[in-house]
Amino acid sequence: MKNPITILVVEDEMIIAAKISLRLTNLGYEVAGIVPRGEEALLHIEQNAPDIVLLDINLKGSIDGIDIATEIIKKQWQCAIIYLTANNDEATFNRAKATRPFAFLSKPIKPIDLQRTIELTEERILKQREIENVEENPMKESKLIEGTQEHLDDGAFLTDRIFVKVKQKMVKIFVSDILYIEADRSYCQIFTKQETHLLSVPLKNVEDKLSNTQFMRIHRSFLVNIKLIDEISDTHVFIKKQALPINTSAKEELFKRLKRV
Repeated sequence: MKNPITILVVEDEMIIAAKISLRLTNLGYEVAGIVPRGEEALLHIEQNAPDIVLLDINLKGSIDGIDIATEIIKKQWQCAIIYLTANNDEATFNRAKATRPFAFLSKPIKPIDLQRTIELTEERILKQREIENVEENPMKESKLIEGTQEHLDDGAFLTDRIFVKVKQKMVKIFVSDILYIEADRSYCQIFTKQETHLLSVPLKNVEDKLSNTQFMRIHRSFLVNIKLIDEISDTHVFIKKQALPINTSAKEELFKRLKRV
């Protein structure tokens, strides 16, 4: 069964591009094409409107991957950008970050990293389509919002667990299993001990529902389970070897609260 998501691979190393394409096809995704040059990529995107563009930053020629992403933004084409890169220098990263990509994949690309990144991106795309569909159908919007609000208020957030929507199902997550939650524009991602879930609500909404004795906002983009913090440095906290930024005022408050945990 084909997935409704279409993916364009923009990569000038054809062996790498072919391997990526094969893996995506085996996962059930439709690969719209493989193009090695920036000019060809822009033409393909304009004509075919892929949902996701896997974009090598260091393309040969006069247009690199970041130039392509900049043009996509300028023309307001609706496609998610995932960068492929073997270049880890700070200047390139900052230039690429300014285009607000959905993700970065470092070469050599591990199959599991590719799969999880595409799945997360697909989830965000499909949720955005649901939102857009609701906005186009006011009657449907009213029912959906009422139902969602009732679920959030009455059932989704309980004392020791929450329920999140995953592919038309409500999946249980124990609060004690949540490591941290990261803001992602108008969405947020819940990272647990086993997996990651994407929610189409702002981080503030989730923060308001969770116990402030166990969870704390340490940065505008991160809400953490303070009982699971392993280390604290001057600028970061570490949970399961994942470094999360913490601001100065939050650090002071964290030390106060840790004494009470």
